[in-house]
Amino acid sequence: MFQIAHVLTDRGSRYAVSGQGVETEAEIADFLKALKRNKKFAKATHNTWAAVLADGTQLKNDDGEAGAGMVILRMLERAERRNLLVVVTRWYGGKHLGGDRFRHVQTCVEDFLAQHPSI
Repeated sequence: MFQIAHVLTDRGSRYAVSGQGVETEAEIADFLKALKRNKKFAKATHNTWAAVLADGTQLKNDDGEAGAGMVILRMLERAERRNLLVVVTRWYGGKHLGGDRFRHVQTCVEDFLAQHPSI
């Protein structure tokens, strides 16, 4: 598991990003289960994720952050990254971020891809 524990903070909301190489839906489920064993991530408001498998299967979950999974999925597609799961975690800070939340998801994914180009 690769993780950037603190990417940014905006109006009290905090963001982190995690991920690893995956080949199956079962590996994705195992990763999410392992991530949520960490109490900090289990208590997060959202653990939004996406992956594109080698055969082109696209998987995503917004975890209550409507549209965020699609943002991650589109970024993985544009970067032509297969067999990679990326999870953006948000701890809600009490103030609505509106459309800025999508920019923050993009920032998290960009940072993860830049720091882990060979996964």
